[in-house]
Amino acid sequence: MKFPRRQFLRLLGAAVAFPAVSRIATAQAYPIRPVRLIIGYPPGGSADITARLMGQWLSERLGQPFVIENRPGAGTNLATEAAVHAAPDGYTLSSSLRRQTRSTRHSMTS
Repeated sequence: MKFPRRQFLRLLGAAVAFPAVSRIATAQAYPIRPVRLIIGYPPGGSADITARLMGQWLSERLGQPFVIENRPGAGTNLATEAAVHAAPDGYTLSSSLRRQTRSTRHSMTS
């Protein structure tokens, strides 16, 4: 198969320009505002304590507060629904156990 000269020159130009463009494109700082962590269990339980310890650790390393929001009820479906309907900006996280995640995934509709 013969490689056309114009196509070769286009690919060569793209290969030369790629390193310059990749240096210009940088990621934004994250997080730049407080992050909300929703858990589906009541305060004081092991899930709440784990989430608060994790939030404290992340807050110390990332420099932004992590707000723990307890949304108990309906087998963690209330917390999952709150996370699903949150703005898709990456500032709302959800924490649940694997067992509830599997059962919730099949019962929730968009």
